[in-house]
Parts: sequence; structure tokens; C-alpha cells
Amino acid sequence: MKFSKQFEGQLVPEWKEAFVDYWQLKRDLKKIHLITNDNNNNNPSTKPKKSSLFQTLCKFSFCSHQHRDHGVIQVHKKLASSASKGDMYETELLEQFATDTDAAKEFFAQLDLQLNKVNQFYKKKENEFIERGESLKKQMDILIELKTALKQQKVKGSSSQDSKEDPSISCTISCDEECVKDTTEQEQLQDSSIAEFERNDSQLSDSSRSEEIGKPNKMRKEDARMRSLSGRVVNCQGKNVRINIPLTTPSRTLSAITYLVWEDLVNQSKKCSPEGNNLHINKSKLHKAEKMIRGAFIELYKGLGYLKTYRHLNMLAFVKILKKFDKVTGKEVLPIYLKVVESSYFNSSDMVVKLADEVEELFVKHFAEDDKRKAMKYLKPHQRKESHAVTFFIGLFTGCLMVLFAGYVIMAHITGMYKQQSNTVYMETVYPVLSMFSLMFLHFFLYGCNIFMWRKARINHSFIFELAPTKELKYREVFLICTTSMTAVVGVLFVHLSLVAKGHSSTLVQAIPGLLLLIFLLLLVCPFNIFYRSSRCRFIRVIRNIILSPLYKVVMLDFFMADQLCSQVPMLRSLEYVTCYYVTGSYKTQDYGFCNRNKHYRDLAYAISFLPYYWRAMQCARRWFDEGQSSHLVNLGKYVSAMLAAGAKVAYEEEKNIGWLCLVVVMSSAATVYQLYWDFVKDWGLLQFHSNNPWLRNELMLRRKFIYYFSMGLNFVLRLAWLQTVVHSNFWGLDYRVTGLFLAALEVIRRGQWNFYRLENEHLNNAGKFRAVKTVPLPFDEVDEED
Repeated sequence: MKFSKQFEGQLVPEWKEAFVDYWQLKRDLKKIHLITNDNNNNNPSTKPKKSSLFQTLCKFSFCSHQHRDHGVIQVHKKLASSASKGDMYETELLEQFATDTDAAKEFFAQLDLQLNKVNQFYKKKENEFIERGESLKKQMDILIELKTALKQQKVKGSSSQDSKEDPSISCTISCDEECVKDTTEQEQLQDSSIAEFERNDSQLSDSSRSEEIGKPNKMRKEDARMRSLSGRVVNCQGKNVRINIPLTTPSRTLSAITYLVWEDLVNQSKKCSPEGNNLHINKSKLHKAEKMIRGAFIELYKGLGYLKTYRHLNMLAFVKILKKFDKVTGKEVLPIYLKVVESSYFNSSDMVVKLADEVEELFVKHFAEDDKRKAMKYLKPHQRKESHAVTFFIGLFTGCLMVLFAGYVIMAHITGMYKQQSNTVYMETVYPVLSMFSLMFLHFFLYGCNIFMWRKARINHSFIFELAPTKELKYREVFLICTTSMTAVVGVLFVHLSLVAKGHSSTLVQAIPGLLLLIFLLLLVCPFNIFYRSSRCRFIRVIRNIILSPLYKVVMLDFFMADQLCSQVPMLRSLEYVTCYYVTGSYKTQDYGFCNRNKHYRDLAYAISFLPYYWRAMQCARRWFDEGQSSHLVNLGKYVSAMLAAGAKVAYEEEKNIGWLCLVVVMSSAATVYQLYWDFVKDWGLLQFHSNNPWLRNELMLRRKFIYYFSMGLNFVLRLAWLQTVVHSNFWGLDYRVTGLFLAALEVIRRGQWNFYRLENEHLNNAGKFRAVKTVPLPFDEVDEED
């Protein structure tokens, strides 16, 4: 494998711009190579003689002595204007190059630029990680003190009061910041006091301290107020400490809102007593803080590993490009310049290695019970190996699916099931099951394609979705699930259609589609460690977070999944109907119109049509509440417009008159324009008029620009699928339900291509901030007395 491909495959994607621009150096070197070839072709007889004569004289003359003392080049080391930039390097050519001195100067100027860039970035990241490491050490010290005090209090509590089930520790608390100054001297007279506070429901941003400094004053005040929800300032062994637990669960969210209201109505008038108040802390609060610190250690260790990779790959890049330069020019530049590279900051500093060893030691001691092998499972999780058996079964089940589907289509054509004058009972009861599974696994299949494309384009979707590398689904596994599931679905429905065609209409035969759905639901909630249990549990948790929006803190995976549900409204409505049909027992009498006649079912149909948009709107509201950015309110308006359009469509389906038709056209047109703007500009980051790439963005992950233009055009066309609601056209005499399935599939395909560009834009935003590891919020904040 060529080094350039190896280099691109191993570099940290979010730090790509900070790595050595190996490709630019190769282009500059190629210019020198072309000039050398041109010179040799123009003067074939004299060039070798001059070269050999020059080399011979250099062996016995002063030239050889000069070469040994100074060499071909000399690299000067200069002090930078600021300490953060470190030393700067500049190369001076001491010999006349036989090719073109200007080209050589351009090459070395670019080489110096890359070396200075690498040193500056390495030093900046090293300082960030060292600062983070120092903060974590302080957090660890506070945690150890609290755990020790909790154990001591537990022993005392059990000896004095056996009735206490939940051990707690008392501590001194200051009511407000002014009282901290008044009570500090008195608190210092105490031997030791263990700190915790009453409310631990703080909202913490995942951004770094530098990003927080750049926030507007108003936003900083809102963040400070939200952080105060976690509790008042407390004194922990001479230090004023505040514990912050993010608002990640409904209980913490409701608790924070209650505390905020109470603070506004009551606590503003309260004065701080010099003696302070007594608080209590239980083991669950400490366990949450310990979990946060453990996650921060894991992310820090990951970042230090990335920095080691950064140093190693850049060193290799310098060696490779210098070797190529020596080969092209015939000069011995490698030992001279490489000596400078080896002595430069990024290669000579050992602070990262020491910090990584220290983090590893602390993690083994405090989080792995002195078991290094157990600690390494968290710090260095191994990637699961891809099995050839998975590929084999994908091919096997794909072939089976094609055969069964062909048989099902032939059987349906013979029986005339899908024509306009078809078997109404079958189309009303069984076909929704087939369409529901088809849309769901088509969407899942496209997700597998997305994973493949993200991986090929070096988009770090695992980091964006915060997926564990040992548990996330690979694209082959997604394809295996899709092919296996659809093979089972089509196979069962093929058998069922054969029985129906032969005249079997017993209750057991009619229950087959319902049993198929029940089996899939049982597999989804199966508690045993089979059929990708970790992925199933993660999926259920995400669905729970979506349904309970806005009570849960919104992360990328949550609102990404909610967007997928917005494209699966037909699937959700089919699921609603099938559930009603089988739960009410209508399948026994084949009374498929019972659910449609039921008022509660019709009301639920309205809810199903706009519930995904409602969930997504509530997520936007929660993100605005947490982050304070008005763009989330604008995004909320997009989903409100989609809800209104969906409600108008459902109403038009019930009462088909000209008034509802006009309302559908107006609402759907407005929602479509809103959605198209958000797709192109916000979610995809395209349509930038001052970009280097016309109508696109400056940075593109795909090399061919026409793919972006084609995708925008396709997205525009597929967004107009709602026109089928107005036109009601049928294709080739098919039943309108088949046409509806086809249009629903187009929306799923649109969402599949939307997924790629949405994550591409997110990845580029992370890369623009060189954000390759997650900044885990820390539970303990030390507050200065002067604040």
C-alpha cells in the first residue's frame, strides 16, 4: 500500500487539517521532478558530465569539507512572537540546485510551514490535555474525600442509629456568593467538612472552556443561572465546591425547573446564616459523579492516544517526503532536516506519554480494582473483527429473498390481489403488514449504506453518535439483519397468501400476519444476550428519550432518530391499524372496517400523523432551553409547519372537499419551502454564495461536485411527493395502497441521502474546531471566594 493511502487511512479525521499536508508536498516535489526531467532532456550530453565532474571534485576538494560541515541546507531556529506558537523554523539553501532553485525554495518553504504548523498544534493540544488532566486529578481528590467521609459516616451512623437506611453526610453550605466571604474564616476553623449540595441538577455544556469564554454575556448569565440549579456553594475541606449533575433524566429536569421557580419566588429574600445549613448526600449521587469522572478519564486517554498517533504519522510523513526529495534531486537532505524534526517540540516532548501513564495508573487503581486488563477494556477497547460468515449469510439470505419475493409477486399477480378490483379483505388486513416491514427494513438498509459511505468518506459517525466501538453495528451486520428479517417476512406472507388463494380462511390463518409482528416485537425486547442485545437496548432507550421529549437531554443520536421517524409516518399509521385490527380481535370476523368506524382510532390517526413532528419540536425546545440559541426556535417552527400540513392531509382524507384541498396545498407548500431551506442551508451547510465551490460549501468530503448538485435536485423532487395526496394517480392499474407504498419508499430514500450530508456537515463542524474527543462535564466546580 502506498504511504499516502496509509497516511490518510490512519490519521485522525477531525485533525486532518492539522496534519502534514503530504499531498501538497508531493505536488511541489513533482514540479522539481518535472523540471529535472526537462533539463535532462534538453541537455542530454553535458548534464551527466557536469554532474559526475562536480561529484568527483567534491570528493577531493574543499567542496567535500563544506558539505560535511554545512550540508546542502541549513535550518534556522527562530523565537516566535508569542510563547504559544513555540519555536519557528526556516530553511536556507546553501548550494545551487541543478534543477531550479526557486522550486526548491518553494518546497522547503512549504516544508517549514508544515513543521511549524505541526509543532503549534501539538503544543496547543498538549496544553489542553494537561489542563484537563490537572482538573481530573482535583476531581478525583474531591471524590476520594467524599467517599471516605461517606464510609466514615456510614460506620458512625450504623453504630449510633440503626434505623437509618440511607447513609448521608453533613456539610456546611453558603446560601449565596456574598456569604462565602463572610463565612470563610469561620469555616476554616473546622477540621474537615464534607461538601455536597441540595440540588444536583445542573445543566453543563459539552463545549470547552475556550468556547464558553466566547459566549455573549447574556448567554453566559443564563448558563450561570442554570448551573446554580445544581445547588449552592459548599465548603469541602477548606475549598468552596459546587457539584454539577447534567439534566439528563426527567427527574433531574423537573427538579431543576421546580428549584428555578422556588429560587425566583422564595429564596431571593432569604439571608444566609453564619452557621450554614445541613445537607445530606447519598450513595447514588456519588455514584453519578464517579461515573462522570470515569468517562472523562476515558475520553482524556483517548485524546492522548490520538496525540501519539499524530506525532507518529507526522514523523513518518517527514521521513517519506525527505526520502523522495533526496531521490529526485540527488542531494542528501534527509539527515540534516530530519535531525531538526526529531529535535522539534512535537517529537521531543514526553509530557503526553507521562500523562497517559499517569491516567492509566489512576484508572487502574480507582476504577478497575487494580486490574490492568479490566482497565484496558475501557481505555483501549478492541474493535470487533468482521467475520466472513456474515458476508456469506448476507449473500445466502439475499438470494432467498429474491426467490421468495419473485414467488410472492407471481402468486399475487395470479390471484389479482394488487389490482384495483382486488381482494379487499387481504389488502386491508395483510398488506399493511407487508408495507410496514418493507418501509422499516428499507430504511434500515439505507442506514447500512450510510455507514458504508461514512466509513469510505472518513466521517467519524461513531464519535458523532457516541457509539461504543465494541458494540456498534457495522454495515455488514445491518445488511444481514435486513436480509434475514425480510426473508422471514416475505416467506411467511408467501405461505399465508398461498393458503388464502386455496380458500383457507380459518382464524389461525388470519392470525399469521399478527403473529409475525408479535414475534418481531418480542425479539426487540428480548432480555437475553442474543441478536445484538446492546444495539436493541440502545434503540429502545433512544425511542424512550424521543417519546418523553423534552424531559431528557437531547443528544445527536436522539434528534437524528426523531428525524427518521418524521419520514416514517406511513409506517407508523400501518402499525397503528394492524395493532388495532389484531388487539380488538377483528381478525376473527375479518371486520376490517371496525377500526375505521371507531372514533378513538380516527383521533389516534391524527395524533400518529403529527407525533414525530411534535417530538422533534419538543427536542428543539429543550435544546433552546439548554443552550440558549435562537436557531433552535427557528427549527421548531419548521416542525410546527410540518405538523399543520400533516393534520391538513389527514383531515382531507376524511372529508374530501375543496376547502380542505386548498388548505392542504397552502400548508404543504409553505412547509416544503421551509424544509428545503433548512435541508440545504442548515442541515447540509450548502447554498453558500461566497464559497470557493459555487452554491456549495468550502469543504467537501466527496471529490465530485456534481453529486451535491444532483442530491439537491433529487431532494427537491422527493420533497414534492405530497402532491400525490392531491393528484391521486395510480400506476399501471395498481391499487392506491401500492402507489402509497411506492411514494412512502421515495420519502425513505430521500431521508437516506439526507442522512449522509447531515453527518458530513456535522463532521466538518467538528473538524473545524479540531474536536475529536468528547468533553465530558465534570461534577465538581471549585468557586473562588472573590466571586
